[in-house]
Amino acid sequence: MYAKKPMQFFFMVTIIILVAFFYNLAVPTEPSLGPQTGGFEDTMINFPSLNGPVASRPAHVKHHQQPVPQKARAATFVPGIPNPWSNYSRTMVIPRMQEDDIAWISKELPGLDVSVHVADDPQASLHPPKNKGHEVMIYLTYLIDHYDRLPDIVLFMHAHRWTHHNNGFFGFDASQMIRALSGPHVMRVGYVNMRCHWNPGCPEWLRPSRMEDSLGKQEERVLAQCWRELFPFDSLPSFLAQPCCAQFALSKDRILSIPRSQYIFYRDWIMRTPLSDYISGRIWEYSWQYIFTHNAAHCPAEHICYCDAFGVCFGGEVPYSQYVQLLGRKTKIGEELNLLDHHRRVDQAPNNSSSDLTQTSETETSLQVQLTQVEAELKTRKQEALQRGADPQRRAEDCGRPWRDGDGF
Repeated sequence: MYAKKPMQFFFMVTIIILVAFFYNLAVPTEPSLGPQTGGFEDTMINFPSLNGPVASRPAHVKHHQQPVPQKARAATFVPGIPNPWSNYSRTMVIPRMQEDDIAWISKELPGLDVSVHVADDPQASLHPPKNKGHEVMIYLTYLIDHYDRLPDIVLFMHAHRWTHHNNGFFGFDASQMIRALSGPHVMRVGYVNMRCHWNPGCPEWLRPSRMEDSLGKQEERVLAQCWRELFPFDSLPSFLAQPCCAQFALSKDRILSIPRSQYIFYRDWIMRTPLSDYISGRIWEYSWQYIFTHNAAHCPAEHICYCDAFGVCFGGEVPYSQYVQLLGRKTKIGEELNLLDHHRRVDQAPNNSSSDLTQTSETETSLQVQLTQVEAELKTRKQEALQRGADPQRRAEDCGRPWRDGDGF
């Protein structure tokens, strides 16, 4: 009887070991994203584990703990204490290609700390782990690598000085926008889109329910699936909207309201997604506002954006609309003058009557007078808007927010 107990004990231990062994074979030791739909053909794609072997990553990419999606939430943000702009430390993050000329930055913005990442040069001191997603990869890489040593304000800008991405009031000049940007405003609201003009991007831009192809919105067809991959715990919004074109400013507090692991997860999504460089970047162009404000649409009124963010205050929506109409009138007169110039060259050809030339000249003179008048009116309104915006109290009144003596913004 007693001799049988050791044998029974040995038999039971053997069974337990075998069960544990086969269980480990059946269950993966590391989570993966599982089957996900992606691309334009709606094929099922099994992504490998995002953590993967260290050897499979580029040598310059740090190996982080397995990133997992987290439920998006409204950023916990406390308004900053108003201080003069010079008291806020700033860094501007610039993604560039090797051929981009960025000499304007040091010339126009001396003393500004700049972090330039070269997308297409793996030998550059600062470069992304993969040249994909346009500026997204570089923006996220900066947030990941500098998470523990951030300045008060981070500006994410493109490499070009003059571009339609910028605000027309400043002549589409990035350097003027950056100089005018209110540091206290960024600290107070946390996320500031550097473009005020709604077109393109607002009031409703991308609709995940729209499945037909659109040349201007190729990303729309895959938006719903991308949303499920990026924000699996959040409801799919009916639309996404914010002014284009992925240039914005963030406060340090707003950046830190999101854990670093979430930024890692987002960057790994860009590296792993089968979507093209163009489409993956376009998806993110209208996702930044959701990440940093938890709002699917972020479309501040144009006159409020200009006033609160850049100190250009027209005194309300109506005066601002009048200024925009004057700009439109200036553009139309310019187009008419160009057309008359073309006609004059045609009329100067042989066999054309002098009466045609006389009529063209008279019309041109009249338009030049109108153009001079419009330009003078625009100059006056612009100067008045800048003077009004220099007063912090009037700035607050124009934007409909409370103001106390000493706020400074």
